[in-house]
Amino acid sequence: MTASAMHFNIHGVRAIYRFEMARWFRTLLSSIASPVISTSLYFIVFGAAIGARMGEIGGVPYGAFIIPGLVMLTLLTESISNAAFGIFMPKWSGTIYEVLSAPVSTAEIVIGYVGAAATKSVLLGFLILATARVFVPYGIEHPLWMLAFLVLTAVSFSLFGFIIGIWAESWEKLQIVPLMIVTPLAFLGGSFYSIEMLPGIWREIALFNPVVYLISGFRWSFFGAADVGVGTSLAMIGVFLVLCLSTIVWMFRSGYKIKR
Repeated sequence: MTASAMHFNIHGVRAIYRFEMARWFRTLLSSIASPVISTSLYFIVFGAAIGARMGEIGGVPYGAFIIPGLVMLTLLTESISNAAFGIFMPKWSGTIYEVLSAPVSTAEIVIGYVGAAATKSVLLGFLILATARVFVPYGIEHPLWMLAFLVLTAVSFSLFGFIIGIWAESWEKLQIVPLMIVTPLAFLGGSFYSIEMLPGIWREIALFNPVVYLISGFRWSFFGAADVGVGTSLAMIGVFLVLCLSTIVWMFRSGYKIKR
């Protein structure tokens, strides 16, 4: 391998990253205000109105209990949407060939687009956590683990969104997976309840939902209690991350829906 091949093009990565971040800040109303307002409505309805009648779950007030689930719900959908749109837009407009012909490697392209999408999601996650303070007091028992779960989930699902952006051939297809698959899995993954509350057979079925492990691990970082083992949650995120990376490598090597 030559020295030039080993050189990491930081300028190319920075250009992609800055472009994606600038696009996000140009659409603050839909990119930031909309998810924050939607999450605030969840806090008002579930945290204040219903939470006052729910009492505690595992010793945690219901209003605080739903915070990790709501953050994770937003994190999943926003990570996928940001990364999918980021790579689909150049495909749709035809400018993807300029990116492919530029002196940037596959890894650098992925780092630029996925890094920007993950950054947006993490910033939005912190903004929602700050918003939650307005509605309910809460503490974070393991802040470093909370940050780790936040970043790992954002990166993993940004990679997944990148895959969807390459796979999608239309704007309709771009929305199918987030709306028809990921959002239902998040709602059924314990965002608003503990799976321990489910009857026996339904609890066993819920364990086949991968989002359960993400929300459980993230909730553990807040309150020190989880529906499944923390190690299992981390392992699930790791497996998903590796699968997404492997798929992206295959897509670029084969030219799947990228090169014609």
